[in-house]
Amino acid sequence: MTGATAALTAIPPYLVVAVASLLVLALPRALGHGLGALATAFVFAQAVLLGDGGTGAHLATRFLGFDVVFFNVDPFSLLMGVVVGFLATAAVLYAYGSDAPRWVTSFALLYVATTLGTIYAGDWLTLIFFWELTAVTSTLLVWQHGGAAVRAGYRYALFHGTGGTILLAAVVVHFANAGTFLFSETAGIHPAATVLAAIGIGINCGFIFLHSWLPDTYPRPHVAASVFLSVFTTKTAAYVMYRAFPEGGMWLAYLGGFMAVYGAFFALLQYDPRRLLSYHIQAQLGYMLAGFGLATAVGEFAVVGGFAHLFNNVLYKSLLFMAVGVVIYRTGVEDIREMGGLWRVMPVTFLVYVVGAASITAVPGFNGFISKGMVLDSAHEVHEYVLLLDSGLLWWLLVLGGVGTFMSFIKLGYYVFFHGSATLSPDDATAFQTAGMVLAAGACVFFGVFYTQLIELMPFTELILSDEVYFKPYSTSHLTESAALLVAGFVGFFALKRPLGWLAHHMRDVDAVLFPAAFYAGRWSVWGVTESWAAVDRATMRVVGGAKWVAMNPRRLLANAGVDAEIRAGIGRSVLLLTLTAAVALFALLLG
Repeated sequence: MTGATAALTAIPPYLVVAVASLLVLALPRALGHGLGALATAFVFAQAVLLGDGGTGAHLATRFLGFDVVFFNVDPFSLLMGVVVGFLATAAVLYAYGSDAPRWVTSFALLYVATTLGTIYAGDWLTLIFFWELTAVTSTLLVWQHGGAAVRAGYRYALFHGTGGTILLAAVVVHFANAGTFLFSETAGIHPAATVLAAIGIGINCGFIFLHSWLPDTYPRPHVAASVFLSVFTTKTAAYVMYRAFPEGGMWLAYLGGFMAVYGAFFALLQYDPRRLLSYHIQAQLGYMLAGFGLATAVGEFAVVGGFAHLFNNVLYKSLLFMAVGVVIYRTGVEDIREMGGLWRVMPVTFLVYVVGAASITAVPGFNGFISKGMVLDSAHEVHEYVLLLDSGLLWWLLVLGGVGTFMSFIKLGYYVFFHGSATLSPDDATAFQTAGMVLAAGACVFFGVFYTQLIELMPFTELILSDEVYFKPYSTSHLTESAALLVAGFVGFFALKRPLGWLAHHMRDVDAVLFPAAFYAGRWSVWGVTESWAAVDRATMRVVGGAKWVAMNPRRLLANAGVDAEIRAGIGRSVLLLTLTAAVALFALLLG
């Protein structure tokens, strides 16, 4: 690289985006958003340039007495930098076209900046610093919208604050055992910290029973904010999960399989479109974690499948949030049963929705088909708990999750664009909304057709492209498997449409118990602490009052005790003794 290029690529991208977030507030709206899009485009371009020879530890120094790396560049962080920079640019254009207030875009860019800090961290100390900042910036992005988003934002902050605290404990234990925070000197997190790390990161990954913040929060803020939120927290968590457990583990793979089924099932019961998409974040994370977990059984092929699915999910999940966001923005309706027939009046939005739905459901020709196929192929190599067709439990979980995913997006598309007669006549997407959606949709199609370009962005590229046994995405068996899944999903939705409607009204997720339980536990805890303090305060004041009375009325005290004694004027020894005794007793009580 030239000297100018080398200097350019040495700039931490999160600083550039953070400055842009301030300029969005200071400058006219169009100019501020333009600079924001340029800043995120810089992130994309920088990652591409660094991929041509700029890898290594940049800004390695000592901070607070520890060795740290503020800008670590390796194949994994570069992959994240490419997709985060690309998608953030599309999201800024979309935000401008959606009339997002400047505060929304400013907080969103701060959120992107802290995400980049987490991605490019070269040590656990730097990572946990930016991890916690990401929780703060994303909470601000939720709160900004006001209304119902405020209470959801508080719950969101509590979840992520708890997860960050647990992860911090894991990092402390890791340092105590490893003696360093640096990634380069340790392979993953120390075994002594594995449980803490899994739970702390797992909250952000949406582990089952730790996931309720996802469908609770993402439907609440401005539609442009939901696009940013849908991408960065959970995908960064998946990336950090790999950093913590690079060797994988079947516990992680099976957990991913159950997440795929759980998320798809509850998505099928939703009528709020953003809530439906939020459950599918959990489901799709299941495929990523399954890929990472299978590293222990299958090797690098499974890891690449997990990262390819992460990359693709950033694109198609944001595209789907953009598409339903346009519908909400134009109609003001957030219940898909009140929509219908919109394909006639919103053809652009309908078309990009089809691209996003085809991508997430792994239709051949779209990017999800490539990465989901790699994860399924990896799972097929595991023959634990064989069920049917000589296939193990993990493979069947991922297949069932795939069927549920296809059913969900038939449901969403059916109700929004076809169901009933069109009772709404909104305008289609604005020009800048369209620009953002076309960028994401174009990438979904490009990487589905030119899939070798997707693999070349991944780690272990040469190994995967040379593997003619595993990597045949458009083989007859893959196409047949995909067709079977799509038919099963299509038939399943229309066959189960009525029972699913009944379940939607009668079956609740864990938040129906968790949120009230946490609320009342918090209220009772506050009551218990305040009442206990009040009781101590009352007891103390009674002791003080008694001591004062004794000091002021020694003759009456002796008389009440049946002692006939005369106390001379002035302060006698008995009064001094009683006063001193009361003071010592009070002091001892307060210390206790």
